Amino acid sequence: MEQPQLVLLALLAGLLIGAAVVGLVVAALRARDRSLAQTSAEVPEGVEAMLGAMDDPAFVCDTSSTVLALSPAAEVFGAHAGEVISSEELKRVARVARDTGSGIAENLRLRRGAAPAEPRLVAVRATPISGRLTLVVLRDITERERVEEMRRDFVANTSHELKTPVGAVSLLSEAIEFAADDPAQVRHFASRLQAEVTRLAALVNRILSLSRLQASDELRDVRDVSIDEVVTAAVEGYAIQADAAQVTVVRGGTKGLWVRGEPQILTEAVGNLVANAIAYSPEGSKVGVGVKLDDTVVEIAVTDRGIGIPESDQHRVFERFYRADQARSRRTGGTGLGLSIVKHAVQRHGGEVRLWSRPDRGSTFTIRLPMSEAPDLEGVRPKPRRKGRKSSATTPVPAKGDTA
Repeated sequence: MEQPQLVLLALLAGLLIGAAVVGLVVAALRARDRSLAQTSAEVPEGVEAMLGAMDDPAFVCDTSSTVLALSPAAEVFGAHAGEVISSEELKRVARVARDTGSGIAENLRLRRGAAPAEPRLVAVRATPISGRLTLVVLRDITERERVEEMRRDFVANTSHELKTPVGAVSLLSEAIEFAADDPAQVRHFASRLQAEVTRLAALVNRILSLSRLQASDELRDVRDVSIDEVVTAAVEGYAIQADAAQVTVVRGGTKGLWVRGEPQILTEAVGNLVANAIAYSPEGSKVGVGVKLDDTVVEIAVTDRGIGIPESDQHRVFERFYRADQARSRRTGGTGLGLSIVKHAVQRHGGEVRLWSRPDRGSTFTIRLPMSEAPDLEGVRPKPRRKGRKSSATTPVPAKGDTA
């Protein structure tokens, strides 16, 4: 082989060997970087900035369950920078994600703060970001689950409550058909049928009222409302019921107070309390409806001397379809929705409902609403008609309840 060819061959061999050496060095450096990344306990660049911008609780922990970085909201669940995670459940989830090398999601019961704080339902997701570090993100889903449970209960309870009067109507209509030759029986069954239809209509109306209160974000017909007129309408609306039950409704308290809201909704709320008080009061007793001003809050209290509510059940009285006395409620046609409507109606007006009750001593429900200034009624009086001028237009007829 000639000398030039040998030189070229040697040069080619050198290039190949050099490239191989360079490739080995690059591969070694990459392997070292990967190894350092897997074994490093330092939080990767940008992770702390990401955590600082998160609204949900989140943190990064190492193999010893020590928190290295966290979002501002994470401290409420016991995560603090430089400290070991306080929750054993969170430690377990982070360890499983790190050992398996893949993300894991679980729903856990965790406390927001120290005991006796109520446990919250939290969706936890843990994702490994290196061999030693794990990112844990938490989301409080307690309210979402509560709302979903309320929706399921509402649908189930509504279906159950509607089945009773619907079934009764069906049976009574069949009974009337079979007793067609007996006028006395027909009248008896017809009266019971009418009672069930009335109960069904009341239940449907209450469900619709409650649905409207829960579905709408804003009140539609907001104006200055006279508490005197609200109480008068509520009491007069149940005067026949009070007479039938031989219960006297007594009014008292401060006059001339005003609030902002919808008169119809407020009247229905107060009326529901009056109706409940009458239904649960013994014959010959009195139901009191009092109004007073507490600083800038108008209080409307409805008091009865009925069976009362045990303290263990008082937190449930505003639940849908809850009845303190099932037998009495069935007998009086109660739907179990009245107090729930009261609660939502008052909350929509920026107020609250309070309850005081003792078994065998009676109950007092108090509606508290923000007071508003009395409107200037002088400015809305109609102008007097000029004498001596005739109008070809027809004089409008005032609506019922209006002043001509």
